[in-house]
Amino acid sequence: MATTNIWKRFSSLLPSHSRSVVNILSNNGNGTSTVQMRDGSIAIVNGETVPAGNRAIVEHGDVKTMTPDLPFFRRSV
Repeated sequence: MATTNIWKRFSSLLPSHSRSVVNILSNNGNGTSTVQMRDGSIAIVNGETVPAGNRAIVEHGDVKTMTPDLPFFRRSV
């Protein structure tokens, strides 16, 4: 039976996962890492596969893989 709830139909179209590029600040020794988000906020995520001082992709609160430290360019309008 199809739902008639418009919000549920709309939310089913949205991606259900979040992915962020973060800086690894430290590996905590208990299976977690302390990371810094792009906006400067600090979080603790699961996984210690990426050494401190590197960038990583975090998905669903888990460290997935290390990313290269590529140059960043922001064009002003």
